[in-house]
Amino acid sequence: MSSSELEFSSSAGATMGVELELQLLNSRDYNLARDAADLLGLLGKTGHPGAVKPEITESMVELNSSVHTSHESLVRELQVLRDAVADAAEQLNLRISGGGSHAFHDWSDRRIFPTERFQQLLKVYGYLAKQFTIFGQHVHVGCPDGDAAIYLTHMFSRYVPHFIALSASSPFQQGSDTSYQSSRLNTVSAFPLSGQIPFVQTWREFTDYFERMRSLGIVESMKDFYWDIRPKPEYGTVEVRVFDTPLTVERAALLGAYVQTLARYMLTERPRTPSRDVYEFYRYNRFQACRYGLEGSLIDAYTERRLSLQEDILATLQIIAPHATAIGAEAALQELAAGVEEGYSDAGWLRQVYGERKSFNDVARLQSELWMGRTKVHA
Repeated sequence: MSSSELEFSSSAGATMGVELELQLLNSRDYNLARDAADLLGLLGKTGHPGAVKPEITESMVELNSSVHTSHESLVRELQVLRDAVADAAEQLNLRISGGGSHAFHDWSDRRIFPTERFQQLLKVYGYLAKQFTIFGQHVHVGCPDGDAAIYLTHMFSRYVPHFIALSASSPFQQGSDTSYQSSRLNTVSAFPLSGQIPFVQTWREFTDYFERMRSLGIVESMKDFYWDIRPKPEYGTVEVRVFDTPLTVERAALLGAYVQTLARYMLTERPRTPSRDVYEFYRYNRFQACRYGLEGSLIDAYTERRLSLQEDILATLQIIAPHATAIGAEAALQELAAGVEEGYSDAGWLRQVYGERKSFNDVARLQSELWMGRTKVHA
């Protein structure tokens, strides 16, 4: 890759798109299935918006939305795409599920999807590649230039605990309750190129950093960075990667609207300058959100005060409300705020189901019915 290939492609400010990594389940005991190739083949013969792609193991697929300017258009497309995937899955006697982790699968049973890149990841990372059968939502927001993308990446870092707590949906691993709201990110943290972007201030500084990493053979492309938030120069976006996959596409769209509105607020008002101090507390704040969700706390690096995560999210939603109104996301963020006030989380819903059913198989079955739109027990 030459340095020219790292040029930042300008995008319209605060446009958004999402990617959703989804679970493929069999319809017997609702364990993970190995049928991604068959599902992708069938979907390739049907018309649907967006795109459906393979992921690292044969028990996963990734849904990609188009680029959107509004929450309303995003949720409509995701619903159509969900229905297309659900219908195709049922033809193959499969089920599809959201959630950041499968409740009881054994990672050693997974098979790597047969692409050159995924096979190379298995060669480099060994068993971690199979353990990467976890499921996240990525949200892209458009930026006008590379300097704006670097600014937004740093500014988003202060809000990583928000993103984790609002999406947490991976309380179970390997048939056990992890005591975490989001256990998925513990797997991501095992990769050597995870974490956060270095504290560069301009796109030129970032390009110099990237070229140094590339020249040393540490990375070949931006895909090799598993950072929580990263610039995507080929798309002209900043990509937020810490979300667990929600249990419904409707909630996925709400999270997209939150990121979009927060980005518009930051790029329009420039309320603060990036601070290296944010990264001093970064791992602690991230842990708090993963472990406790909305009941956790964070250290605000700008004031050095400990804040309730639930209260900080609600305060932020109030601050950015004018920008939500400007882009037609007001109702979406009001819905998100109502859930925060009630203390709702997808992880809590999953634990409630297990508490009632005492069966991880039933948990997987009900969350698949929820994602596929076959039940209305959760909005």
